[in-house]
Amino acid sequence: MTLDRVIALFILLACLVYGYSALFIMDAQIAPFMARNPVWPSSFPKLLAIGGVVFALLVLVSPHKPKDDPDIDLSRWSDYNYGQAIGLLALMLAYAVLLLPLGFLASTFLFLILGSLILGERRWVTMILAAGIASLGIWYLVQEVLGIFLRPLPAMFGT
Repeated sequence: MTLDRVIALFILLACLVYGYSALFIMDAQIAPFMARNPVWPSSFPKLLAIGGVVFALLVLVSPHKPKDDPDIDLSRWSDYNYGQAIGLLALMLAYAVLLLPLGFLASTFLFLILGSLILGERRWVTMILAAGIASLGIWYLVQEVLGIFLRPLPAMFGT
């Protein structure tokens, strides 16, 4: 079994457990006043689990063509971009720390801009547009559609 199929099998198992917990455990603990809502807190986890199961099954049942080269060349470990990976991990940590003081919009915008810079993107107009649309779009969906409060502006503005 190739590496991609082994990973797909683990993802399939994880998504099945995640979907089971969303379907039975989360739904059993829902408050009575929320039972009539069209979207439950378990709706998004159910969709994620279904998507993960579908894509994992696609990888598992797709035809396999043997390759001559291995998936990972352990003799060339120094050629991988460890700096980018460490930079993204540090950026994720900074995002978590700055989320409350800067607010969702500014911290998400900065995270997306700096993350794309770490990954090598240099088209500023594209980065700014994508980060702005993504930040505002996600905030609107979470705040207005789902009704979950996200502090949009820095804490000093009192919102």
